[in-house]
Formats: sequence, C-alpha cells, structure tokens
Amino acid sequence: MSQTDKPWPAPAKLNLFLRILGRRDDGMHRIQTVFQFLDLHDDLHFRPRGDGKIIRRPGGGGDDFIAPGEDLAVRAAILLQRTTAHPGGVDIRATKRIPVASGLGGGSSCAATTLIALNTVWRLGLGIEQLATIGLGLGADVPVFVRGHAAFAEGVGEVLHPLAPAEAHYAVLAPPCRVPTAKVYAAARLTTTRRPITIRDFQNGGDALGNDLQPVTCSLFPEVAAALAHLAKWGRARQSGSGGAVFVAARDAASARCIAQAAPAGFRGFAARGVNIHPLAARATGV
Repeated sequence: MSQTDKPWPAPAKLNLFLRILGRRDDGMHRIQTVFQFLDLHDDLHFRPRGDGKIIRRPGGGGDDFIAPGEDLAVRAAILLQRTTAHPGGVDIRATKRIPVASGLGGGSSCAATTLIALNTVWRLGLGIEQLATIGLGLGADVPVFVRGHAAFAEGVGEVLHPLAPAEAHYAVLAPPCRVPTAKVYAAARLTTTRRPITIRDFQNGGDALGNDLQPVTCSLFPEVAAALAHLAKWGRARQSGSGGAVFVAARDAASARCIAQAAPAGFRGFAARGVNIHPLAARATGV
C-alpha cells in the first residue's frame, strides 16, 4: 500500500486529571494534566496535489459537521505549507470515530497526524521538535500527539514530561451536546490560583485527582452532569479535558464493554484502552 492510499491514524486521548493553576496575562490558563492516548482513532488519508491547493474531501462519521475553516487537519496542512514554502497541495479525507467537541482530542490529534503524514508525503524532512512547535500554533494539545508519548503536562499543556500510567480499560460516555472549550474556560471561577502538584503526587494519588473544569461544565451543560451520574454507578467518573465526554476505569475489557453498552438513550458509549505510545510515534521521530 502506498503512502497516499494507507490510512494515518489519529488517536483519541484522555486527561486522567486536569488542574487549573491560574490565568496568565494573555488570558490562557496554566494547567497540569496527564495525557494518555486511547485505542480509538480517526483515520486520515492524504493524496498530494501539484496545484498547491488544500482540499478536504468528504469522509465519514461526522467530519461534514465541521466547517473547512475550523477543521484542524486543514489548518495544519495550510500552516505546514506556509511554514515550509512547500509548493504542492493535498486532498485530505477523514473517517471520524472520535466524538466532536468531546474533550477527547479529535481535532488536535488530526492536526498532529496531518503534520506527521505530510512531513513524509511532501518529503519535508522536519524533526519532531519542529513539528511540535508548528503544532503548538494550532492548539496546546497538539504537541503531545506529535511527540507521541503519554505525558505529565504543564504550562498551557505544551510542557511535556513522558509518563507511563497504567494502560487501563475505560468506559467512555459522550453526551448529546457539544461543549465549546472557550465557553468553559471563560468561567470567572477559573481565575483562582491553585498550588501545583508533582508527578509523584499524581503517581501516589492519581485516582483521587479530578478535573477542575468539571463543576463549571456540569453547571453549563446538564447532559454532562447526567453522564457523570450514570457512570458513577461503576466507579469514580471524571470529565476528560474541556469537553463533554466522561470516563470511568473498568476491571477489564469485558467490563468496559458492558458499562458502555448500558449508555442511556441519546448518549454514545464505547469501551477503549489507554495507550501510552502513539501509533505513529516511530514515523514522527523518523525511525
């Protein structure tokens, strides 16, 4: 299978906890979190063009609900093209499996996979740090997908310390609403300064750490509160990132599937396993 025919995976992620340390002068929030990938992924296909145009082709699973100007894969291709002055273009087709605006990183992951794939397809020869720096211009979550390893993150999410949390099985529940990141982060209560924790703190008590955005999100979106209440029947449920998806750790894959299958009507439930290494890690580093 040629480089232009094969699918390039863009995995989902979970934030195993998320701590808001305060707001910076530029309006961004300083955070601490742990990113871990999931074995659920979108698939992207790239076909180079000689006319310099970046075109999104119809895919499947929900990509048509995203305006081309807001599509992070398209924006990543345009930014990479401009940064490198590459004369060619590309057709991009995505098969979406990750719920949109769910806090599972679908847009950021697709952006990272686009950078990694086009670095190969366009034969640009950029290194991982160059790609991660370009990715940061698209969003704070993009660098972790480019670097390809689960990580303890600080700053706005771009200062990464590789970590290997347990690759647990999870039941994930996505409510029937889209949760805009900007609306959640705009809440006044998130300006309070909190004490940072250490990696050891996470390793010693990670299950007790929550998501500081959760109370805000639940107050704005009752569907998220309902999802958390439902998953709480099986354990300590948490919100992932700034989106609407919530998750709970399960004993094993079968248990995760059973919990996911019990999703209320209108909610999307699925089982997934935590993964510490991105499926494209070797290609991103040029191995």
